[in-house]
Amino acid sequence: MSFDTLIVGGGVAGMQCALVLGSAKDKAYAQGKKVGIIMHQRASHLQDALFNNVLGLPAGTLGKDILSEGKKQLQEVYSHVEQIENEKVMAVIDDDFGYKVVTNKNEYITKNVVIALNYAKPFNIAGLEQYIERHSRANAMKDRIQLRNFNHLIKEGLYCCGTIAGWRSQFAIAAGSGASVATDILTVWNDHIPTKVHDKNKS
Repeated sequence: MSFDTLIVGGGVAGMQCALVLGSAKDKAYAQGKKVGIIMHQRASHLQDALFNNVLGLPAGTLGKDILSEGKKQLQEVYSHVEQIENEKVMAVIDDDFGYKVVTNKNEYITKNVVIALNYAKPFNIAGLEQYIERHSRANAMKDRIQLRNFNHLIKEGLYCCGTIAGWRSQFAIAAGSGASVATDILTVWNDHIPTKVHDKNKS
């Protein structure tokens, strides 16, 4: 199975990236583009989170509810984005088309890969070991990691977002990081013309 963009990780950054990419479906530059997100990875930090300080979320919102509602939102609003459940990524390997993403069950070919995992050790995805470095913004005592990148880009077609990109563990930061990567990919699809996607209330 092949994709134009395959996101690895179904937390805040990954799902926000998928939502923005999905929202471009009616744009000419996104026609025929296939997007997927591998949802199942190690336990998300969202599982135990309680949000009182995120704009637009009612105080008391639980992270575990965002995980489940986010999947539902993505499915209901942008059902063309394929959600891949119960697979763990084992390797990301250079391929003539772009990249081969190997899971414990399948292999996928994709032009772009977005790594949207959390910053905890261990990080055991073959093909990405050379990019691992100490997290630049986390408390050194927590021994967190990031992937070496410049503005989310590791190398052509390979992106990271959220805490694994070196950002702090805050909901709004992770969501913004995922959205930023999505608009970078949309810009590439749009012949490198700077691109964003806004839905408007026309009533």
